Amino acid sequence: MGITLCYVAVIVALPIGALVFKAASLGPEDYWRIVTSARALASYRVTVLSAAAATAFNLVFGLALAWALVRYQFPGRRLIDAMVDLPFALPTAVAGIALTTVFASNGWFGSFLASMNIKVVYTPLGIMVAMAFTSLPFIVRTVQPVLEDLDPALEEAAQSLGSSDLNIFRRVILPLLTPALLAGTSLAFARSLGEFGAIIFIAGNQPMETEITALLAFIRLEEYDYPAAAAIASVMLFAAFVMLAVTNYLQARALRYTAR
Repeated sequence: MGITLCYVAVIVALPIGALVFKAASLGPEDYWRIVTSARALASYRVTVLSAAAATAFNLVFGLALAWALVRYQFPGRRLIDAMVDLPFALPTAVAGIALTTVFASNGWFGSFLASMNIKVVYTPLGIMVAMAFTSLPFIVRTVQPVLEDLDPALEEAAQSLGSSDLNIFRRVILPLLTPALLAGTSLAFARSLGEFGAIIFIAGNQPMETEITALLAFIRLEEYDYPAAAAIASVMLFAAFVMLAVTNYLQARALRYTAR
């Protein structure tokens, strides 16, 4: 217990405390002026909307991918299963360069999308792609073990009662997966909010358009404006805490429903 508390204090509580203390060094008026500036508000909008879109995509695609890996046997299954963890092992800056190369107008996918007048690099769509790439494993790896542990007798009983596949998924499987889906979604969303390295190469970093909050805080650090950087970061910290609190509440409700 002592080692755990020491680890939490040094690794988690100390940096957060330093951030809050630095932001608190500003007066209320200065703090409010910094966090509500037009550029800061635009960065919040870009970051939150892009993270929400990437998480929504991963919620559907990640669930489908986890389902395919658990329920089906096909050539290359083990390779795909191993590649799911690639964003964990790959440095985010390398991921950003690779995504930029692939989705550029002369890249493998970018040239095809350009023929349909779809531009990815240096647009909000590029931010969503980078966020989706780096956060996908959180949903897949959270849902996959639950799918593997599901009792097949539940589905067999529903089938014997004449339920359709859609009904079985909606009424039998989905309620059991809901806590894991909520946990994976919250982790994916939090990762998307805090992503930096993979985004700065593909976003273009245009103020008011493709500039994320993490980059704005980094710019303030490069300007040696540490209180402003801490103030901007504290907004995202507060948003992350609120999001995790709401998710934990919903997850607890889902677990009670499952227990019944």
